[in-house]
Amino acid sequence: MDEERMRVFLHSLEEDLPPWLAELRRQAGDAGIPVIRTEAESLLRFLLRVRCPVSVLEVGAGVGYSALFMSEYMPKNGRITTVESNRRRSLEAKRNFREAGRGERITILEGDAAELLPVLEPSFDFVFMDAAKGQYLHFLPEVLRLLCPGGLLVSDNVLRDGDILESRYAVRRRDRTIHARMREYLYVLKHDSRLETLILPMGDGMTVSVRLHEDTEK
Repeated sequence: MDEERMRVFLHSLEEDLPPWLAELRRQAGDAGIPVIRTEAESLLRFLLRVRCPVSVLEVGAGVGYSALFMSEYMPKNGRITTVESNRRRSLEAKRNFREAGRGERITILEGDAAELLPVLEPSFDFVFMDAAKGQYLHFLPEVLRLLCPGGLLVSDNVLRDGDILESRYAVRRRDRTIHARMREYLYVLKHDSRLETLILPMGDGMTVSVRLHEDTEK
C-alpha cells in the first residue's frame, strides 16, 4: 500500500475547516509555526462531538490554534483552560482568541505547566497533551489528578515521526532523553491501572486514554 497516496486520499475526505480557522492554519504554516496535523484534527473533532466535554484542559497552547479548533467542535457552553510557557506565543494566542471572539470561552495561563497544574482544581472531562514532548511523563500525575473519572486524555506526537521504534543509540544524541521519556510515557499509559489506553499510528502518533472509574480500574 502506498501510504502517501492513502494519506492524501483520506485528507481529501476531511470536513472543511471554517474559513477563519483555515486562515489561521495558513498563517501559522507561512510563519513556520507548528500546529496540529490534519489527522489530529480528525480525531479531536470526532472525540469532541461524541463526548461533548464542557471542561477541557490543554497542556501546550502554542499560538492557540488547537484550542480554537477544539472550541469550534465542543458544546457552546464548554470552556477551555490552556497552559503555555512561552510568553511570545502566549500573547499571540491571546490575540487569536480575542480576534476569533473566543476570549470568554478560552482561558490561557502563562507559565510552566509543572508549576501551574498543581494549583488547578479538578475536574476536567477532556485533556489534550501537546506540550514539550520530554515533559509528558512529568506532567502526567497532575493531569490524572485533574481528569475526572470517565474523562479522556489525548496525547499528540507520541511516535516521534517513527523514531520511537529505534534503539536509543540510533537516534541523535540530543534526542535520546526525549526518546527514552516518550517510551516510558507510552508504557505508563498502557500499564497504569487507572487508565485504558489506545495508541494510534496516525499523524505523528496519538494516544487516547480513558480515566477509569474506581470500581472498573484494572
